[in-house]
Amino acid sequence: MREQKLVIAVAGASGYIGRNLLKKLKGHAKVIALSRNGDKQKNTSSIEWRSCDLFSMKDAEKSLEGADIAVYLVHSMMKSARLTQGSFEDMDVILADNFAQAANKQGVQEIVYLGGIIPKEEEKNLSRHLKSRLEVEQILRSYDVPVTALRAGLIIGPEGSSFPILSKLVKRLPLMVLPKWTRSHTQPVALSDVLNALTSIILDFKPATRTIDIGGPDVMTYKSMMQKTAEALGKKRTFIDAPYFSLTLSRLWLRLVTQTPKEIVYPLVESLKHPMVVRAENHLEGVSDGTIPFMEAAEEAIKAESAESKSTAQPLFGPLKQDVRSVQRIKLPDDWTADEAARYYVKWLSTFLNPWVLTTVDENLNCKIGFLGNRTLLELQYSAERSTEDRALYYITDGFLMDPSVNVRGRMEFRKIPGFAEAIIAIHDYLPAMPWFIYYVTQANMHAFVMWRFQRHMHMLTTSEHTRREVQSITEKSLTVESVT
Repeated sequence: MREQKLVIAVAGASGYIGRNLLKKLKGHAKVIALSRNGDKQKNTSSIEWRSCDLFSMKDAEKSLEGADIAVYLVHSMMKSARLTQGSFEDMDVILADNFAQAANKQGVQEIVYLGGIIPKEEEKNLSRHLKSRLEVEQILRSYDVPVTALRAGLIIGPEGSSFPILSKLVKRLPLMVLPKWTRSHTQPVALSDVLNALTSIILDFKPATRTIDIGGPDVMTYKSMMQKTAEALGKKRTFIDAPYFSLTLSRLWLRLVTQTPKEIVYPLVESLKHPMVVRAENHLEGVSDGTIPFMEAAEEAIKAESAESKSTAQPLFGPLKQDVRSVQRIKLPDDWTADEAARYYVKWLSTFLNPWVLTTVDENLNCKIGFLGNRTLLELQYSAERSTEDRALYYITDGFLMDPSVNVRGRMEFRKIPGFAEAIIAIHDYLPAMPWFIYYVTQANMHAFVMWRFQRHMHMLTTSEHTRREVQSITEKSLTVESVT
């Protein structure tokens, strides 16, 4: 049958949803499981593990080779380097853009993406988390590969993020004062129903660009979910409503009580004010309608969580390298390319840090950043082969601030965000030459300050009438291959 010949690549295969999806697909298709530590996993007759760092477009292209369908289950809430500068939203832009471009290049016939339900009436005022989920969906659709976006609310399972936080609250607090967000309505869905929806779309193999909401049979408030969870746990709990929504207090409360990292808690709490209910226009019969009631799903999740806690937990990731990832988003003047932004940044840097730092660019667009004119701090080699109009890539190859013997993957890129007059400036896999503590309190802070000032500078360029004329002049006269001093 056709489904036996399908080759399905799953990005995020070692994560909570990914691990369970691999079990569902076993025996139905050939699966390529993608993970940063894929080389440490054992291949089977139906699953081939591949190591893949989706922050690298080259890695993404190699990993999707031979795939018919690419499943995207990636989120960047947690740090991916020892020092991570930048927001999870901007990290997600890079990951999604690399994945979508790689899928297009490798001839993938469909991308299946699991995101979050977007409340229609609040699309212009979304939380950071939901806005990022929607932006990822839009970026995945910016190329020529059909994308099926499955949108789910709170997923009921023993791991993940939202339900374990909720169950920990109920376990640990006999009395809870509930803020206003606990009266928001949501349509929780069991993990099994999410997996059934994913496998149904994947194995049906009818590539299309569509949006499908999925939810369980119960529409309820977070307060009622807590009450039902207490019942499932066999706990007697008292709940008192508070007439306010305090974002700061809610975040601190959840973080302290559940001991969940702030990188997960903070974005999720911001989303709780939104109603997360299946939208009629995104309903697909046979896929959208989960069948497992909340109470049954909660009891199953609690049982599974208890069994897992008794086993020896294995870390999902090894220890982080002594590396740096720095990502910033900037505004772009109309019609600017990433390449123009890169060359303008070099020019601006020399002006901003004059007379201490000088930059030069040769005829091949290679750049040197020098200190007081006679010592090269960093040398950036332009990659013509890997660059396009919308992405300028430079490898960090030499300089006083890095060790070329260990910086085999260090690179800096300027990337235009598809569909927006914005760009991402990112440094990946950079290994500083100086001792870590000294680097952390000096070079790292200096870089963050410089990028912040450049963000402000670019914002001014795009909003001021006077500077619009300056931008036009720079575009016409200055953005040529030149020596910048």
